[in-house]
Amino acid sequence: MKYYLIVGEASGDLHASHLMAALKEEDPKAEFRFFGGDLMSAVGGTRVKHYKELAYMGFIPVLLHLRTIFANMKRCKEDVVAWQPDVLILVDYPGFNLNIAKYIHARTSIPVFYYISPKIWAWKEYRIKNIKRDVDQLFSILPFEVDFFEGKHHYPIHYVGNPTVDEVTAFRAAYTRTLNDFLQTNALPPKPIIALLAGSRKQEIKDNLPDMLRAASAFPDYQLVLAGAPGISPDYYRQYVGEAGVKIVFGQTYPLLQHSEAALVTSGTATLETALFRVPQAVCYHTPIGKVIAFLKRHILKVKYISLVNLIADREVVKELVADTMTIEQIRAELQRILYNKEYRRQMLDGYEYMADRLGEAGAPKRAARKMVALLTQKVTPR
Repeated sequence: MKYYLIVGEASGDLHASHLMAALKEEDPKAEFRFFGGDLMSAVGGTRVKHYKELAYMGFIPVLLHLRTIFANMKRCKEDVVAWQPDVLILVDYPGFNLNIAKYIHARTSIPVFYYISPKIWAWKEYRIKNIKRDVDQLFSILPFEVDFFEGKHHYPIHYVGNPTVDEVTAFRAAYTRTLNDFLQTNALPPKPIIALLAGSRKQEIKDNLPDMLRAASAFPDYQLVLAGAPGISPDYYRQYVGEAGVKIVFGQTYPLLQHSEAALVTSGTATLETALFRVPQAVCYHTPIGKVIAFLKRHILKVKYISLVNLIADREVVKELVADTMTIEQIRAELQRILYNKEYRRQMLDGYEYMADRLGEAGAPKRAARKMVALLTQKVTPR
């Protein structure tokens, strides 16, 4: 069968590449065409455009590149229709992908599958109307989404497990290097590590890293190691690192977490990865207008938590220092508890186990691929 996939960022490229590999196992005659990245290209098929040509984040960048964005959407729609795949598989990236879904649903009989469902439970819940109208099958990677989509909105979905579990499990099974190996490779002294994961975008780094550094620098028995994000230059980090004694490592986030005693993490998939490595953490997310955001969080946003760890567990496993609660003093106090209060650490690690049980076992791409092929073999018709 012919599969057309669309992703818009690095994480989508990673997850889609694993899904494609699993689809090839289920369907040896699978053909792929996609808007994606290098990892998808390594699996095989034809890449129409790289996701880096699509990924504009924030109001101003989007405004400045509207012509390019609309041109990419037009090209994508025309290419899908021309190729006539057996299925269109959208991966996250809802601003772009839901627009494509609307067009394909209205003008063709191509089934539309959505892998890694849009996070409308947190923001833009009105998009459920678009999903119900334009998406034939929705594949979720977060267990609490089942109740949201099926219980609240009466829209059946498939929970297939979380691909991050697969990625962390595979890494830990294959990784054989010791702490000393990691320290020597990166010219680090023989001291325990506090990992800093300050986000993947420049604005996140600018907002979060300075306070994270000032807070963590108060623990001289530990060394600070910063996970450099793909696409962010060392020079960009240096303007915020200054004289702080911190080592920046690129392409080594998983090895860093494997060898860390604690972590300060900006909200996102990194909070889940840190938990799956069983590293006690504090979630730090600064906003320029903290008190306003705090008000919105309490009264307007749809969720109680911002970290995936707490959302999955449905309780506070890790401390979230957000908006007006993210101060140097509070970060420092939370690190103090994580590093030196054994009972506090134990409770957090127990919470990680509970969260992991709710996520389920590895095998999300295989389960998703098996279900997709079964549905397509049954000749699923669009809604």
